[in-house]
Amino acid sequence: PASSRVYFRQWLAGRDFAADDPIGAQMANYVYAVGDADTGEAVLVDPCYAVDELIDKAAHDGMRIVGALATHYHPDHVGGDLYGEQLQGVRELLARCPCKVHVQRAEAPWVQRMTGCSHGDLALHDSGDVVRVGEVPITLIHTPGHTPGSQCFLVDGKLLAGDTLFLQGCGRTDFPGGDARELYLSLTQKLAQVPDDVVLYPGHAYDPRGHAGLGETRRSNFVFKPKSEAEWLAMFGG
Repeated sequence: PASSRVYFRQWLAGRDFAADDPIGAQMANYVYAVGDADTGEAVLVDPCYAVDELIDKAAHDGMRIVGALATHYHPDHVGGDLYGEQLQGVRELLARCPCKVHVQRAEAPWVQRMTGCSHGDLALHDSGDVVRVGEVPITLIHTPGHTPGSQCFLVDGKLLAGDTLFLQGCGRTDFPGGDARELYLSLTQKLAQVPDDVVLYPGHAYDPRGHAGLGETRRSNFVFKPKSEAEWLAMFGG
């Protein structure tokens, strides 16, 4: 079974890495490492704040970073300017580990502007594409709304949702590129294809729990309470 060789880690900024970074602690980002324990290859999901520490943590587990997956372009996920503060991210990762940054096609120009990465640094994807790390498949699901090219990653019964969906709440839509109707469709149609028994891993620690079942989240998360698109937009589209 895939899970017998899947390498998976969830690291919280300000606690597990970047412990001395007040922005990292305040933003409470999760970074994930996913890989093939048999081949020793891994990718980082949304590397930020202290990239060397993340690479070293993976190396301590015997894993070599061979790529990055970006859920979306915001600087607390891929690095860049955050209100005048320069955050580390994929650019620093590429300087140490030459590799590709896997992004949804619609997100590519946003990632380039935010990080300074070139077009050649990026691997562009469409929804449903599969990125293989060793023999471990990671399915990419385009979930626009928080940003035009937001994406989630489905691997070994886990959904890494970035800022599309939290254990409570969902991503904001009032930042550049946000679209409330698109997020509604992503939550109620795109992610509706993902089974209830999949475990949700969010992009931020906005809940004491680090993860929860997707079915449980659908029952308890208030973003699923509205009964229609109009009701949802009235609550979350302002």
